[in-house]
Amino acid sequence: MTNPDSSVDFVLTRVFNAPRELVFKTMIDTEHLQKWWGPQGCTIEVIRHEPQPGGVFHYCMRFGPGVEMYGKFDYREISPPERLVFVNGFADAEGNRIHHAMSPTWPLEVLNTSTLSEADGKTTLSLHSTPLNASAIEIETFKSGHASMQQGFGGMYDEYEKYLATLVNAAQA
Repeated sequence: MTNPDSSVDFVLTRVFNAPRELVFKTMIDTEHLQKWWGPQGCTIEVIRHEPQPGGVFHYCMRFGPGVEMYGKFDYREISPPERLVFVNGFADAEGNRIHHAMSPTWPLEVLNTSTLSEADGKTTLSLHSTPLNASAIEIETFKSGHASMQQGFGGMYDEYEKYLATLVNAAQA
């Protein structure tokens, strides 16, 4: 169940200098995800990845010696090359959903819809995120986190853009 109050939703749009098929592939293939997903400065260890409706992406984000957090996607829809729908949130090492240790009122689950469109060889990514089954305090925490999410996703997609450029350049060589 999504929230009917659209002011709750987080929306981000980015344009990448790469064809839509490549962008979609790098968003669901394990070998690619581990190279760009996550906050800047972390490395990703893929624990389990099943890119199919009903499948999961369970991963560990490492920020330095002894500093790690786990996350998990539950894929709902994968429609190449235009749409990816998944629920994400923090997890423990076994893949069970948990609240973020430093933000216990963050929603346990967030529904994400990524839509890709292509024009002139460039791909526009539209990301739409909304808390699922969240309490009033979790909704307020999510809303107050929009600026931080803009910065976090922005940094991640800056790194992703660099990664995509290496793939585009390699394909053109």
